[in-house]
Amino acid sequence: MKIIVGQGSCGIAAGANKVYDKLSYEIKNNNLDIELSSTGCIGMCYLEPIIDVIHEGKKITFVNMDENKVSILLNNIYTDNISVNEFTIDKKDIEILSKQNRVALKNCGNINPESIDEYINTDGYKALEKVLKDMSPDEVIDEIKISGLKGRGGAGFPTWFKWNAAKNSPGNKKYVVCNADEGDPGAFMDRSILEGDPHRLIEGMIINGYAMGADEGIVYVRAEYPLAIKRLSNAINEAEKKGYLGENIFGENFKFSLRIKAGAGAFVCGEETALLESLQGERGMPRLKPPFPAQKGYWNKPTNINNVETLANVAYIILNGGKTFANLGTENSKGTKVFALTGKIKKGGLVEVPMGITLRDVIHEIGGGIKEDREFKAVQMGGPSGGCIPKHLLDTSVDYESISKIGAIMGSGGMVVMDETTCMVDMARFFLDFTRKESCGKCIQCRLGTKRMLEILTRICEGKGKIGDIELLEELGTKIKEGSLCGLGQTAPNPVLSTIRYFRDEYEAHIHDKKCPSKACKELVEYSISENKCIGCGLCKRNCPVEAISGEKKLVHIIDLDKCIKCGKCMEMCKFSAIKIG
Repeated sequence: MKIIVGQGSCGIAAGANKVYDKLSYEIKNNNLDIELSSTGCIGMCYLEPIIDVIHEGKKITFVNMDENKVSILLNNIYTDNISVNEFTIDKKDIEILSKQNRVALKNCGNINPESIDEYINTDGYKALEKVLKDMSPDEVIDEIKISGLKGRGGAGFPTWFKWNAAKNSPGNKKYVVCNADEGDPGAFMDRSILEGDPHRLIEGMIINGYAMGADEGIVYVRAEYPLAIKRLSNAINEAEKKGYLGENIFGENFKFSLRIKAGAGAFVCGEETALLESLQGERGMPRLKPPFPAQKGYWNKPTNINNVETLANVAYIILNGGKTFANLGTENSKGTKVFALTGKIKKGGLVEVPMGITLRDVIHEIGGGIKEDREFKAVQMGGPSGGCIPKHLLDTSVDYESISKIGAIMGSGGMVVMDETTCMVDMARFFLDFTRKESCGKCIQCRLGTKRMLEILTRICEGKGKIGDIELLEELGTKIKEGSLCGLGQTAPNPVLSTIRYFRDEYEAHIHDKKCPSKACKELVEYSISENKCIGCGLCKRNCPVEAISGEKKLVHIIDLDKCIKCGKCMEMCKFSAIKIG
């Protein structure tokens, strides 16, 4: 018998390490014949901690585990009641996996990320062997071209073109760089691959190096990912011991080395030239292009840069053929895409679906719909530089062209779902505040323009908006996009421009009526007590932090609006729904 505990970052945050330690103690203390192992995130973060029990060739998954449930589970196992358990995964949750097509996430949640042998048992490094023994560099690039694989880091640039450009650039020294500087709020695709299947990235990078003539690779990963760094470092050591990294790989005249660079966490370093500057020990600021990294990259040598998800698709393409991968997507957007579902969604986590699926299917069918069965309002795609997509566009196809047409971007794959309680003006302010802080300051338009836009948005949310503010935001947004050097500045105004485009009425309500339709902006709401519902229990009065509520026992209470700080504590404590927001 074997028990596997999901120990990705999400599982650990939910208590998976405690579950693992408890299992280890019980197995050792009771001398149980059970093999204990761990794995990465399967994608169902909302069910963590998750454990799999493999017994007599069958796998049963148990969810929302904790230390107290371990003893019950072990007792059930040894009384032959293993499948009769209130902790067993629901069939509807199993269907979520069946609706996906996992390529980049194939092994995540299924193998031990710290065991190279388990990766090898899933055809690991067979693609590398095929490439080195049977394919020329041009044939590898042609296969990537046939697959239609585009960069999954945001820009969606054809992968084969970047590889080919680096291959054809003169020079004896070339580099492969993996961009694992995942900094979007609500995005954790790259982290999960690094934590759950690091050898897949390593294999993809070696194949990339062979195709373009590079003998050295660097993974630039943010230091906030300690578990990812630990498991990737372990995987590199294992690959070196097995001979997949180093000299004469698979007995062929090809060598490749790999190392990790931990970045300090600047969002702008997700832009490839700013990343290169950081790699060289400089401040992370974008370079002018051309020349592109394929001509002059790391230390001015030809360099190819792809993100984790892009490279995680490479081994699959080589083993199964470019046409197989291309058949999974649409005509112009091939393959699958990993999305991180966060926000007001019932089943948050990671999903991998074929390009061409609709937003409605991703959010409602796979994501389970909106929390508390509220109304869907919008989804933010593309991270802080993306756009907000409203309800009437839910049937939009998830592909690069369709998403771009409606004012958003695919980005790295973050989807932040919002319901009717979300104020779109405040949401635009939140994302713009992030990009303003993360601006490197090199471009005046980005450095000052985002600051001015944020000041206007803050003023609007505080009820101090002026006539003409909307038009000024649109003008500033256009100028910033046109005048900024890198992708951060060129896309920073997107949340503002898209919310003005689809939710202009909310901006107008804030400015003209001094009201927040979603009742989310504190400065624009007032709390009051309903005479028909208040029974004078005094619970709100006792819990008000500023003593703004008065009234006698069993009589209707009153809120002093001059004292009220609009913290919402009274509404939270009231058991009779007597507190109103107006």
